[in-house]
Amino acid sequence: MSEISQSLAISASGMRAHAARLRLTSENLANVDTPGYRRKVTSFEQEFKVGEATGLVRKGKTNLDQSELPKIHDPSHPLADAGGYIQGSNVNLMIEIADAREAQRSYEANLKMFEQTRKMSSALLDILRR
Repeated sequence: MSEISQSLAISASGMRAHAARLRLTSENLANVDTPGYRRKVTSFEQEFKVGEATGLVRKGKTNLDQSELPKIHDPSHPLADAGGYIQGSNVNLMIEIADAREAQRSYEANLKMFEQTRKMSSALLDILRR
């Protein structure tokens, strides 16, 4: 694979991975007030080809944050236990906003790299056609 094609593939894999991360962050934000909801987290994995790193990344396995769920006293809630407590969500709004911003910026950086590589490729083709 040529360097230009490889660069495009690497940028595209980064955009796919960060788009998946943004989806998880959106799910977490949507469920910040859902009783018993556990925050979803993921990591990135590097892809290998016959023991050699390709530079491509992908979203790893999605896991649930196992931190303790807060207990909220709300005796009128239908899910309340005998003591009047419900389990809250372990989603921290500030962490999710920061994660979303980081994923968005990383996506934009990969997009910019993709666009620059495409422009270089187009310019190279124009030169070769002359």
